[in-house]
Amino acid sequence: MKKQEPKKQEPRTHWHRILGKLFELLFHTLEVTVKVDFNLMSKPPRSDIFLLRCNSPTWTMEQLARLPDGIRNSLASHILIEFKYTESLNAERIEKVHGYDIFYRVIQGLSGDEVATFILSSKTPRPALLKEYGYHATEWPGVYQSELPMVKRVTILVLNELNNEPHNAYVKCFASRRHAKEAAFEILEKMGFKQFPVVIMSFIAGLRQLILSKEGNKEMKNVEVTADDVMVWGKEWRVAVLAKTPIEERLMGLKPEERLMGLKPEERLMGLKPEERLIGLKPEERLIGLKPEEVLSRYKPEERLVGLESYLEKQQQQAAKKAVLRTVLRTIKVRFKLEKEALVGYEKRLQKLELATLEGLSETVIEVENLKAFDLELVKIEPHEEEQFNQ
Repeated sequence: MKKQEPKKQEPRTHWHRILGKLFELLFHTLEVTVKVDFNLMSKPPRSDIFLLRCNSPTWTMEQLARLPDGIRNSLASHILIEFKYTESLNAERIEKVHGYDIFYRVIQGLSGDEVATFILSSKTPRPALLKEYGYHATEWPGVYQSELPMVKRVTILVLNELNNEPHNAYVKCFASRRHAKEAAFEILEKMGFKQFPVVIMSFIAGLRQLILSKEGNKEMKNVEVTADDVMVWGKEWRVAVLAKTPIEERLMGLKPEERLMGLKPEERLMGLKPEERLIGLKPEERLIGLKPEEVLSRYKPEERLVGLESYLEKQQQQAAKKAVLRTVLRTIKVRFKLEKEALVGYEKRLQKLELATLEGLSETVIEVENLKAFDLELVKIEPHEEEQFNQ
């Protein structure tokens, strides 16, 4: 008897991995760890998508903006998600997901408050199934919960029924009903590049192609589509759109630094006049990198000397004042045998005096009999000098 060969498994698209990739992109910078095909134990079973909220006691505003109803209302820090896209939800799947919740909490040593478990269903479940397991609608459309002990920890999100809100659009674009997913993609596209980095917008564009264009294509049924394929399609779409978009429209909404990314310094300055390049720079910043001779090369000899005479005169006066000050301090120290600490106090007082006054004081310090007499003479001078100083 001829041995029967095992039936060849048809390639299929793992939709939970594509949704997982979208979550990875959305939460990459928001301190949320996303794991796809997460092993709950050392051996199966495993959950499709695992979200771990970290480094914050509650959801942040940035995180809430990207989480759908039901999940965003949970206070748990560990979120388990089972995503059903092509298959209809059934009793066996609900019970299995409830088991996932138990296994995960036991293995990780977590309390019930720390873990929340969800089923995201692309197709609308049969009313009879929901009734059998005690599921009822909540205040949030599309979010169903049960009070039955067996499944009360498993919340069901029906993507077709979620509100058309931006925070729901990320998952609602996977809904089974075309009008529901079209509405979700329309919301995401309106949000556009003002709210999304290029990589997220490219992935969303590729996802739209897959779900709205390629999904119904018979040739696609036996082809496995990966998250990488979705990104490639999105990038191709972006290149095609940009090629048809006027330059001014491409730049709308971008910050100045984003417009300049990828340009070399010389490319950023192309088309600007010399005076336009210098706008906003301080005088000293304009001269950075120039040698002294380069700075002076544009000036005539007489222009180079403007202000130099007064500058040199001021420098000479300062040097003369320092020399006289040292002389007076040295004389005080020697005549009155002052310690260094006491001398510092006199130095601070004498620094406030003009050069001419210091010169007169250099004779006074020799003529007075003692330090007390010197202090009296100094006090006579200080009010006058202080008055000039304040003026």
